[in-house]
Amino acid sequence: MFNSRYLILTAMILIAAISRLIPHPPNFAPIAAIALFGGAYFSQKRFAFIVPLAALFLSDLILGLHQLMILTYGCFVAIIAIGLWLQKRRTASRIIATAFMSSVLFFVVTNFGVWMLSGMYTKNINGLMTCYIAALPFFQNTLAGDLVYIGILFGGFAFAQKQFPALRLSTSLTH
Repeated sequence: MFNSRYLILTAMILIAAISRLIPHPPNFAPIAAIALFGGAYFSQKRFAFIVPLAALFLSDLILGLHQLMILTYGCFVAIIAIGLWLQKRRTASRIIATAFMSSVLFFVVTNFGVWMLSGMYTKNINGLMTCYIAALPFFQNTLAGDLVYIGILFGGFAFAQKQFPALRLSTSLTH
């Protein structure tokens, strides 16, 4: 079960999660990339969920827990599911499209949570719109970070598979 493919995938996800601990621009992080990559490459669904969720949680333990964790992790699970859909459909254009969708999903859901829970905005449509508008600069960083980390993870693993055939998924590991 724990063949070289699973170990490399896990290591890549853990390294990406550790990168959250290095100083970076606000929201320029590998969150969606980790989830999408895990869903797209782990052939067993349980590993597709467990490894990325564990990596996120371990880094959150260091960074600190927060009131939006349920929404953040809900988005993370949804993005892993998008990655599962992507498994047999991996093309550059689909990877980029799902990365963009993942960034938008994260933006919409988590900023809705900020609006609901923070007390910073009035609880009406104007407050919600103000919250989303105030978050737009962070969305730029989120999208940029997701695309950079998507390139690193997906591109890095594709390169590794070309160099090391043992990393390719054999038909015996698909179930």
